[in-house]
Amino acid sequence: MESSTVLIIAAFIMLIMLFLKVPVFISLLTSSALYCLLTPSIPIQIMAQRVVAGMENIPLLAIPFFVCSGIIMNYSGVTKRVIRFCDVIISKLGIPGGLGQVTVLTATVMGGLSGSNLADAAMQAKMLVPEMEKKGFSKEFSSVLTAVSAMITPLIPPGIAMIIYGSISNVSVGKLFVAGFGVGALLCISLMIFVMIISIKRGYQKTTDIKIQESFLKTMIDAVPSLLLPIVIIGGIRFGVFTPTEAGSAAIVYALILALIYREMTVKDFIKAIKETCLTTASIMLIIGAASAFAWILTREQVPQALAEFMVTSISSKYIFLILVNLFLIGVGMFVEGNASMIVLVPLLVPVARAFGISDIQFAMVFIFNSAIGCITPPVGTLMLVTCGITKCKIAAFIKESVPFYAVLLIVLLLLTFVPVFSTGIVDLIY
Repeated sequence: MESSTVLIIAAFIMLIMLFLKVPVFISLLTSSALYCLLTPSIPIQIMAQRVVAGMENIPLLAIPFFVCSGIIMNYSGVTKRVIRFCDVIISKLGIPGGLGQVTVLTATVMGGLSGSNLADAAMQAKMLVPEMEKKGFSKEFSSVLTAVSAMITPLIPPGIAMIIYGSISNVSVGKLFVAGFGVGALLCISLMIFVMIISIKRGYQKTTDIKIQESFLKTMIDAVPSLLLPIVIIGGIRFGVFTPTEAGSAAIVYALILALIYREMTVKDFIKAIKETCLTTASIMLIIGAASAFAWILTREQVPQALAEFMVTSISSKYIFLILVNLFLIGVGMFVEGNASMIVLVPLLVPVARAFGISDIQFAMVFIFNSAIGCITPPVGTLMLVTCGITKCKIAAFIKESVPFYAVLLIVLLLLTFVPVFSTGIVDLIY
């Protein structure tokens, strides 16, 4: 049997397993193992080697560090202080939308602390959605807003998606971190405007109506040490104080110092935080290892080269290419977890994007944003499932309520696609 035929069979088996909701890493490992078994020239040990090699990439060491720092901050009282600070800001400004605006602003700020969109979605679903319902927001709107706001997390440094993308494509993780500020801010502002319009239309609360007696200055002082973390990370990387991986370990030290200052995290909480870090990191690394094995198979079959040649000769404009990539990635995101699709598809698409003269940073932001959209699209949108699981919102109601949110996300995606400055402007300014 020809190797190309074997590849088609393996890919078909993988798609069937994904449709049957088999865990992503098992689907990828099964298809890779099948390819190796049906190709006599490849020892089966190669697959195990490729899985391990995929997880041994040095930049990926930053993932457990940033995951751990984010979890420690949740246990140490940082999250509560950030929410209170965002609450005071929205209340002082009197922006229509109240706690809805607080949800978006908190997700933006927390995105620069945790790096994990699922962790942020779970935290906000537990802490903010019940409060939003008390203030008159519908369960469906509160759940969708929480899930969509968590999309900001992989865009704001230290987003885990940017670490994975940079390690695969040999693009500077530091530059991706800087670019993420602009993209994250764009999505934050777009969502806040949307929440304001919906709140006015539906008669949701105009302000947060907070009962916090502290002054704005006091809440800001409480929150500032936490808010400095992204600045410390970016500044340290930009000026060569530490690498992105070393920045992750520095973030843990910083989080532990805050825990000692706030004195809210017990030894029992610390043990829980370490366990959560191990479980979260293991789930991410399993997907990365399995996807790396399948990506090696695609490279062996010269699929990236064939695809690049086909697209360059068939497509005359880089904008048509970007539109096709957007449609393709949104479709893939409906069925495949973002980290897995990134490891498999980035080696395929980045050479083509470079052939069209598209900036590495712009294409990275477009790719990561598309992956984030996949997290809230049925049937396997992870943010959708996590949020609905906590808030007890029905999936059908969630999907119906999310339709206008997709329009906002489409506008932001088009801006990133056709206006490069939203992706590269801050990078060009700093670097």
